[in-house]
Amino acid sequence: MSRFILITPDADFDGRLRQAVAGGLHGSVQTFFTSLLPADPNDLFAHLNASGLNPEQPEVLILGPGVPAEEALRLATIMAVRFPELSVILASEPDPDVILQAMRAGIRDILSPDSNAAQIRVLLERASQSFSSMHRVLAPPPMTESNKGLVIGVFSPKGGVGKTTIATNIAIGLGKIAPMSVVIVDLDLQFGDVASALYLDPQHTVTDAVSPAASQDSLVLKAFLTVHPGSIYAVCAPLTPVDADEITPEQVGRLLEQLSEQFQYVVVDTAPGLPEIGLAAMEQCTDVVWVSGMDIPSVRGLRSGLDVLRQLDILPETRHVVLNMADSKLGLTVQDLESTIGAPVDVSIPRSRAIALSTNRGIPVLQQSAKDPATKGLNQLVNRFNPAWRAKSQRKLHRRVVV
Repeated sequence: MSRFILITPDADFDGRLRQAVAGGLHGSVQTFFTSLLPADPNDLFAHLNASGLNPEQPEVLILGPGVPAEEALRLATIMAVRFPELSVILASEPDPDVILQAMRAGIRDILSPDSNAAQIRVLLERASQSFSSMHRVLAPPPMTESNKGLVIGVFSPKGGVGKTTIATNIAIGLGKIAPMSVVIVDLDLQFGDVASALYLDPQHTVTDAVSPAASQDSLVLKAFLTVHPGSIYAVCAPLTPVDADEITPEQVGRLLEQLSEQFQYVVVDTAPGLPEIGLAAMEQCTDVVWVSGMDIPSVRGLRSGLDVLRQLDILPETRHVVLNMADSKLGLTVQDLESTIGAPVDVSIPRSRAIALSTNRGIPVLQQSAKDPATKGLNQLVNRFNPAWRAKSQRKLHRRVVV
């Protein structure tokens, strides 16, 4: 028996829909006269079960007039992942942009708010038939505790050292080693540039990825990831700095934990300094990449940051120190840097016009085939996360570099 759930504050639309069902469809209509949508579909189903009117999952969900389009698309996206057999219909004017977004969100059909009962009945019949023919696709089992993916955090106490460039190139390089098993997360929540560095226009951001629905279901979380042509996924920073205030360190920790269970590599780009969000991310990291420029403020900042983390005892054992934009003519040597920070420099990436050009184009240099001295350094860094390389003697983990 078909069951129809309607959410709308519009009593007139409710009347027409009930007339459509009564005109030849089996089943009943349960209406919620509100414009507010639940954050989690389980909240809706729990309410239905409590009422005793729908002991089983409904077949068709109609998001009627008066429901905010943005919230309708968000709920539809979650429904498409959690309950793919459920048909969702949106009552909206057939604007081309709305139709495109509705398709991406998994909405089955769009219905004009002014449709008469006969028109509504046709769409409900089609939605019910779709429900009958759909079968839920089971997701592959998550990774176990013993084989979780690497969480690679890219940090720098100072800004302007090319941290995002390093992070995006690591992700692209790892995408060649493990296609579609890499995700990069932008945790510079206020001013993150991963989206522009990868030339992405994300439909969803970290705000969606840490929502209650996503934190409880990794399938929902995957629906909020943005696919990049380099065979990787991305979780981009919020669209506005104001949204960053709503994200907590606990949510970030949970997000990285979930991703490490689903992906072989999780690359984390962080904000400059050591903010609370960054410290929460570091606690989830298996590897930390420290990026420094070849200037005294960057080197001193890195030393201070490392000292603080040693005192807090949250410094991951596996660390990789990267000297970015290296130039032997700047008056500092690798030995100067190493003596200041108290750790060897593992990878040196020379100053490069190719990297600057790739950053402006939104195409990481490792995504291209261009030959450049900086490419060699970036590939050396990426290779440190290759299982074949990591299986070698740990005595080779830190070797002095030459600028």
